[in-house]
Amino acid sequence: MKKLLFLLLIGVSTQVAAQQQLSEEEMQKANNPLANAKALNFQNYYVPNIYESSDLRANTFLVRFAVPLANGKILTRFTMPVNTVPTGADASGVKYASGLGDLNFFATYTFSKPTSKLLIGAGPQVSIPTANNYYTGSGKWQLGGAIIIFSTASPTLQLGSLITYQASIAGQEDRSEVSSLQMQPFVLLQLGKGTYLRSTALWNFNLETDVYNIPLGVGIGQVVKAGKTVFNLFLEPQFTVAHYGTGQPSIQLFSGINLQF
Repeated sequence: MKKLLFLLLIGVSTQVAAQQQLSEEEMQKANNPLANAKALNFQNYYVPNIYESSDLRANTFLVRFAVPLANGKILTRFTMPVNTVPTGADASGVKYASGLGDLNFFATYTFSKPTSKLLIGAGPQVSIPTANNYYTGSGKWQLGGAIIIFSTASPTLQLGSLITYQASIAGQEDRSEVSSLQMQPFVLLQLGKGTYLRSTALWNFNLETDVYNIPLGVGIGQVVKAGKTVFNLFLEPQFTVAHYGTGQPSIQLFSGINLQF
């Protein structure tokens, strides 16, 4: 999956040569989770180190598609992960499993006006057990909700958060029940000419087992426009500042290419 991301970078680079001037509105919209624009995202979380053993690695590649409806009042978002996770070890070394994860979908209704400097959206969320490997999915149907808050009051500093909760409602009886809370704060500092600093690390809380992981991200991104498409490229190392439980990453490398059109 990292090779695919590299090929996408090459493809984007050929477009950058013909890049056009970005407006302030396009720059802010590029990182706005409630933007009234279709978006196709290719994102990757690489975990080079897990607390219990520096020999363990993990990777999650995300394909995400967002479609606004009703003149932007409703946002639908689909996310399909491809996961690689450690499953154990023997004399030959660490064993890994790779495969599709569980398809996630949410739809939020934006309560504020499109011209508002503070956007608030909320709606239902569902995860479907589409994993083709025992280790890469939960084996459970999950239902919950999502809340998104995003402020564009400042042209230089944008703040916001995505909060989701979901719990298992059906699925394989021999699999663990799921009750998870995720919080993703957004801090985006515009530096000019499409360059920005970012911190968007995802905080994970397993309410069934009390396991949690709270990372802090410090990254950089670049927004460019080619034709009618806005490309957003970024790299964000994320360092765990608090955690409890086994299997937690000490550092993650979050990278991606987001397309808006």
